[in-house]
Formats: sequence, structure tokens, C-alpha cells
Amino acid sequence: MKIAKLTLTLAAAIAVSGCVDDKRDKTVDRFVDSKHLSQLKAGIWVDPNGCDHWIIDDGIEGYLSQRLDKYGKPVCSGVAPPNTAVGPFNKGTPIADPI
Repeated sequence: MKIAKLTLTLAAAIAVSGCVDDKRDKTVDRFVDSKHLSQLKAGIWVDPNGCDHWIIDDGIEGYLSQRLDKYGKPVCSGVAPPNTAVGPFNKGTPIADPI
């Protein structure tokens, strides 16, 4: 009976552990060459509906977020055909310092 209770308690703890609120800063790349995401160049991926998404790919990790205007509405600029990515997103190239 003790083994069954222990197993059930352990299984419940593992199941609930996914519900913990993750407080990590999601604006920082956490790999070997970690840097703040604002230091990387983003491209634009156009979804099947024609709306834009910011995209960064630094080789191992990738980042994607919907491009929104100042009112929170999706931006659908028509910069490229649907399901196409454009811009310097493919290696997470650091942004050059302005002169």
C-alpha cells in the first residue's frame, strides 16, 4: 500500500509541475551565445491568411511572434506571398551598431 501511495503522489507531483508559472525573462536567448533578442535581426513570415509575423532563427533556436499595430490588430502588409519568409532572419545576425 505504501508503494502505491508513493507512486500516486509522485505521479501527481509530476503532473502538477507543468502548471507552475514560468517567471523567466523570455526576451533573452538562453543558448551558448546568449544575447537579448533586441540584438538580433528579425525577418517577416507571412502566414496563410496573409498576416505578418516576426521571425528570428539563430540556428538551433527560433522565435516567432505576431506582428501587431499600436492598437493590437494584426499587420497584413502584403510584403510577400502567403507562407513565405523574407528578411535577414536566418542566422539571428546581430544588428550592426548605428554610425
